[in-house]
Amino acid sequence: MNKITNVIWNLCHVLRDDGIVYHKYLSELTYLLFLKNARAMGREDALPEGYRWINLLENRGSGMLSFYRKMLTALGEDATDTVIRKIYAFPTTVFSHDENLEKVVSGIEAIDWKSHQGDGLGDIYESLLERNATEARSGSGQYFTPRPLVECIIDVVQPGPGEIIQDPSVGTGGFLIAADRFFRSTSNGKKSPNYYGVEIEADTYRLCLMNLFLHHMPGEIIHGDALTSDSARLPVADLIIANPPFGSSVGGARARRQDLPFPTSNKQLMFLQHIYMSLKDDGRAAVVVPDNVLYDNGAALRVRRDLMDRCDLHTILKLPQGIFYAPGVKTNVLFFNRGKKTSHATKAVWVYDLRTGLPQFGKKRPLKNSDFDDFKKFYGNDKLGQAARDDGDSGSRFRRYTRSEIADNGDKLDLRWMEDRTAGMFSRLETTELLDAITEHLRSALAEIEDLTDRLSGQ
Repeated sequence: MNKITNVIWNLCHVLRDDGIVYHKYLSELTYLLFLKNARAMGREDALPEGYRWINLLENRGSGMLSFYRKMLTALGEDATDTVIRKIYAFPTTVFSHDENLEKVVSGIEAIDWKSHQGDGLGDIYESLLERNATEARSGSGQYFTPRPLVECIIDVVQPGPGEIIQDPSVGTGGFLIAADRFFRSTSNGKKSPNYYGVEIEADTYRLCLMNLFLHHMPGEIIHGDALTSDSARLPVADLIIANPPFGSSVGGARARRQDLPFPTSNKQLMFLQHIYMSLKDDGRAAVVVPDNVLYDNGAALRVRRDLMDRCDLHTILKLPQGIFYAPGVKTNVLFFNRGKKTSHATKAVWVYDLRTGLPQFGKKRPLKNSDFDDFKKFYGNDKLGQAARDDGDSGSRFRRYTRSEIADNGDKLDLRWMEDRTAGMFSRLETTELLDAITEHLRSALAEIEDLTDRLSGQ
């Protein structure tokens, strides 16, 4: 994967002569990568004849750029496949010279695609965004879920045949593609799941369409916002897996949903409500949330209580620091099942602490699949999280809390029992860690102020 990313990254230098900024280059690059992958994965039948990867190669040299412009228009207007037309809708090229287009196309053609067995375009795209964030010292604007975490979640929730699987903040489709890979490896020819997702950002939406098309995955990806009326197009789901965006939802022109139990401007709380309200009876979910969702008052407290009433919140995985591109982001995965009743569904919550006492992950210590081996063993082989578990002692990384114990803790779910010997006096903490802690408390306070404002404005 790194080899392919490095080759494509180095092609960036070619376009600097055309004055193309990185973001525009990366967006354009996906058009070319899709054509190459469609050929490599045997999906060119959906492309109009005469406008395929081989035809672009045949037109290298003088006039290549003119042919490429016609090609983009034909793909967006003449393709019989609806998904292809969506992918190439209103295409524009940022190339201005035949020579630079030819060099990039030839560079892509020279890549050994058979050596890469990952998630296709989304995998490459996210690797390039991470590279840009670290080398250009500018964030990508999105938190992409680390691949080992995606695979761990999929392994324990076990996507099954014929299920409706949803990701309301789908990104480039990483969760859905991992779910499909799991299904294909375990299905023995059974009926495929149907995959649904919503993505607000246009380029990312296009990448997701490309990924699902290349992987022969049935379903629908909506270009929109699951926190608006766009969510009405989503069917109720057997399984929802998501890493929703963090932050506040303010300033948008589109009206926010009015059908969620607890109105708030907090995005992760709105997404969490959408997820547990969108499950079928006995449906299951795994959702990544920041720490403040576990302990904030106001809307967060009401959402936690409603979640534990409607659903069996059976497992919380406290994730280590440093696994996301932005430093200091502390997150958890909530695993829950929708109950048939709307009260007292949660009897007890198991917490697995994969954070306390561990070094911070990052570039020098990347997250690996093996880091989740003990958690998966603890979780067990029941996709609903109901496998027998032995309660750990004070030194174990897992512990069970009854619903009454959680109530005694003010219905806060930031449950801690392990001693962090890596922390101590403030003098031993690095400046960045202190700033992260201060920022987290300020965000928590801001969320409470926003919630109070929402309630007062509704009176």
